[in-house]
Amino acid sequence: MNEQLVADGAPQAVSGLYQPRLPRWAPAALALGAAVLAIAIGLGAGLGSRVQWGLLAGVLYVAATFVVAARVEGRRQAKDRLATSLVWVCFLIAVVPLVSLMWETIARGIKVLDGNFLSHSMAGVLTIQPGGGVYHAIIGTLEQVGIATVIAAPIGLLTAIYLVEYGRGRLAKAVTFFVDVMTGIPSIVAGLFVLSFWILMMDNGYSGFAGSMALAILMMPVVVRSTEEMLKLVPNELREASLALGVPKWRTILKVVLPTAIGGIATGVMLAVARIAGESAPIVLLVFGSQLINNNPFEGAQSSLPYYIYEQWAAGNEASYDRAWAAALVLIAFVMILNLVARGIARWKAPRGGRS
Repeated sequence: MNEQLVADGAPQAVSGLYQPRLPRWAPAALALGAAVLAIAIGLGAGLGSRVQWGLLAGVLYVAATFVVAARVEGRRQAKDRLATSLVWVCFLIAVVPLVSLMWETIARGIKVLDGNFLSHSMAGVLTIQPGGGVYHAIIGTLEQVGIATVIAAPIGLLTAIYLVEYGRGRLAKAVTFFVDVMTGIPSIVAGLFVLSFWILMMDNGYSGFAGSMALAILMMPVVVRSTEEMLKLVPNELREASLALGVPKWRTILKVVLPTAIGGIATGVMLAVARIAGESAPIVLLVFGSQLINNNPFEGAQSSLPYYIYEQWAAGNEASYDRAWAAALVLIAFVMILNLVARGIARWKAPRGGRS
């Protein structure tokens, strides 16, 4: 069959089997035209919000893509382009708020974020005065999240091993049910439970350890679920081969199953840590906050990054607002580092294809 190339690179068949195609630049041109038309309509209708312009541009782009594709390429291809354009519009709707949040946090937090801010506490600094730092809150966050991880990670790991490797009958169903219930528990409920049990009933004081127990409650179901899914991905052939050699089941789990899934397990633990690092409700109830550096999480009030942000924003003045934005930027950086570490571990421990 004789073919010729059109300007955009798509083949044209001379024999009548030619399927018309939009040029490659058509989606970009339609998007640009939709944006210009949305701005014109917005200005003409008196719509002052750029968010409204963006939503209107998205609707116009999707409609224009379907209409033009239907006239040129047919309804079947138009439906495919409609689905693609909807995916792109939804992606942009999801990304724009995140980018806006990051831009706002960086723009406002960078004003006071420096070495002095990271290495000093709020001891002796009035909230209406500039200066002070977030060092005591960083120490509190690291200690509280670390203790919560030490408590929750082993319990979650062992629970997941039981559910996947041993769990049968009513007990396994009950454990699964309670894990699902714990996944949806609001953080304030975990804080109230620890407050009533640890502080009111057992007459212990406010401390970083009390906050760690509440964070551990929130972290456990995430670790259980992520570890459980990773263990299920381990091929049964590996277990059967180990058991066929006479290796006990506990040793098979320890030497075969866990090393195979360790990358995913570590990623799940890191993501669970990132999930609890920004919790503020249980910290407000249990840690009580402090302007001083307290390196002992088991005694006395302690601060943390979420509590510090709440505390500074509640002060209600320009200097405290700047400190709150800077602390929020530090917290975002902390969570981002944890996510990067999780991805690094997953890539490092990922199975490598091909023969060694």
